[in-house]
Amino acid sequence: MEYTGVTVRDLYLLVQSKEKEHKELLDRLNNVFVEGWVRTNRDNGSIGFIALNDGTCFKNIQLVYDEKVVKDYKALSHINTGAAISVKGSLVLTPNAKQPFEINVHEFSLEGSVDADYPLQKKQHSLEFLREIAHLRPRANTFNAVFRMRNAMSMAIHQFFQNEGFMYIHTPIITGNDAEGAGNTFGIVTDSKNPREDFFGKPVSLTVSGQLHVEPFAMAFRDVYTFGPTFRAENSNTTKHASEFWMIEPEIAFADLEDDMDLIERCIKFCIDAALNNCPDEIDFFNSFIDKSLKERLTHVLNSEFKRMTYTEAIEELQKAVKGGHKFDNPNIYWGMDLQSEHERYITEQVVKGPVFVIDYPKELKAFYMRQNDDGKTVAACDLLVPYVGELVGGSQREERYDILKKKMEEVGNDKGLEWYLDTRKYGGCKHAGFGIGFDRLLMYVTGMQNIRDVQPFPRTSDPIKY
Repeated sequence: MEYTGVTVRDLYLLVQSKEKEHKELLDRLNNVFVEGWVRTNRDNGSIGFIALNDGTCFKNIQLVYDEKVVKDYKALSHINTGAAISVKGSLVLTPNAKQPFEINVHEFSLEGSVDADYPLQKKQHSLEFLREIAHLRPRANTFNAVFRMRNAMSMAIHQFFQNEGFMYIHTPIITGNDAEGAGNTFGIVTDSKNPREDFFGKPVSLTVSGQLHVEPFAMAFRDVYTFGPTFRAENSNTTKHASEFWMIEPEIAFADLEDDMDLIERCIKFCIDAALNNCPDEIDFFNSFIDKSLKERLTHVLNSEFKRMTYTEAIEELQKAVKGGHKFDNPNIYWGMDLQSEHERYITEQVVKGPVFVIDYPKELKAFYMRQNDDGKTVAACDLLVPYVGELVGGSQREERYDILKKKMEEVGNDKGLEWYLDTRKYGGCKHAGFGIGFDRLLMYVTGMQNIRDVQPFPRTSDPIKY
């Protein structure tokens, strides 16, 4: 008997397709061959049911095995959760059932058995427990969905910028500069006598941002972006901080802050639309088991106009809230303070009731490269605040005026080693803008996951590295 090798993903695509040739192909699929991992195995005595996941999609396929058909029925009934098997059987369409098809098993092969101490069983495990088995947690439903979404969002980022005509630039991971000026970097050492200076001729570190290195490419290709890993040596044991994370950092030439915010809005809406349309099963899972308001929130933001509010207006709204009796953990609201997450969420959730750009921050709160406004007190910066998480994106118009930028760099002690960066203002520079999206935080937003450790394959934080 001849069997056709198929994947569960292809079967679902064929069943859901309205194309005539796909329907005809499905009709011709009688005997099939599948491979995958056992999620559950239930034996009713003379007939058994296996939920099999082959890794090609979030959904499982049901295998039905009958003692009258399967030669080694008893052996199959004793196969444990997590085992890898291959199966030959007949495809049966079940349009009235919860699952549109199943496979009646003819024969099987055990490809990889599972020891009795396999930690993933048919019960709900805590996220904390699953972090301790990061090498196995992709097999759990939650993380199966998370990492499928991570893949889909990675693709969506590239699709968006490529569709917009951007060039993808690979910026260096090893650098001698700290773009943020915070000094929280991981130094790179060798085993030489002068470990921080010998190999590269000066102290170097892992990059905290690709922005400074991508800006020169905007002066040649106009619209560019970098998307890669960045590193911060912050000993912050919070749910939002990690030592290694990915950043999306576009840069657009001949553009101001308004252009920047327009691009941010298009980008975020594209990503949300991709999540809802390309990962419907995963979104349904997150909406059912992680955050029951997820789909509603994402749809609301997708259909919203992103409002704009100055930092000064935001401070006034917060001061008004305190006077009105609203309780903040930090109720000392004054112009010049750095907004906390609770303040950002109040603005977006209670004042605007939707996404909002807060713009024109005090220059002391922002990085040296942001363009100084005419008032001499603020810079042309923006933070996109969204319900549920607060800040999601940070951006600015860059300071293109050579003399002003040079002075600001000298004031913060960032003028040595960045002469090349100043050159981009001296040799054919123009107004330009850009922004940064923490990719892992974007994933937290579209999945409803509460901890950055749960959207990264092998999270790197201030905790001891196990994997």
